[in-house]
Amino acid sequence: MYINQGVCTQCTLCVPYCPMRAIASDETTGHVEIDQEECVECESCLRADVCSKGALTMPVLGWPRILRNRFSNPLTTHPDTGIPGRGTEEMKTNEVTGRFTRDRVGISVELGRPGTGTRFYDVEKVAMAVARLGVRFDPHNPVTCLMEDTTTGKMREDVRGEKVLSAIIGFDLPREKIVPVLDKLKEVTFDIDTVFSLDLVCRMEEDESNATITLSKERGFIPSINGKVNVGLGKPRARED
Repeated sequence: MYINQGVCTQCTLCVPYCPMRAIASDETTGHVEIDQEECVECESCLRADVCSKGALTMPVLGWPRILRNRFSNPLTTHPDTGIPGRGTEEMKTNEVTGRFTRDRVGISVELGRPGTGTRFYDVEKVAMAVARLGVRFDPHNPVTCLMEDTTTGKMREDVRGEKVLSAIIGFDLPREKIVPVLDKLKEVTFDIDTVFSLDLVCRMEEDESNATITLSKERGFIPSINGKVNVGLGKPRARED
């Protein structure tokens, strides 16, 4: 995103709409400008429709800059998944896909949200930390598609410096590996310059208990329990086990 200085009136109405604080008045020139290093191409300023002069302009983005838009604009359909957003549908439709059985747990680590953004070199640090424990990265996840090596979690060199609003690392693992993964995630927080939220996805036991809640509390996390109930219109592929 850039500002056409030929029509901009320096009204600054667009400034508060940037989640990355990339829009600011330049003290030297007096112009309202966008810091291209911090802009994640989310188009929030453009969608706010506050510029009466149409100075906000979205250019044609090339590689790898276009990654910023794909991971930051919730209305952009990601080409690696065919759906809008940064994640996958499978975690929300498990009764249809049957991806998570009773002996496995899904984990997603969303870096950069709320309000800080993340660069892929920090995404790489988290991915490589958990990869050492033998997790299985989701092959349909947009972040996985950018990995140079899915066995190590190493990201491709041409994307490591790109900044996005947020990025989600998705993987699953046997239940017995939950504790070492949680411990490793706590450890890696000291090595990254952003924030992340952690999701644990699992099927409830027959008695409606959930062992992951107890385990996460024991490791110092404060879980927020959320249920996802779908209407069941899809053809179930989840087998009972």
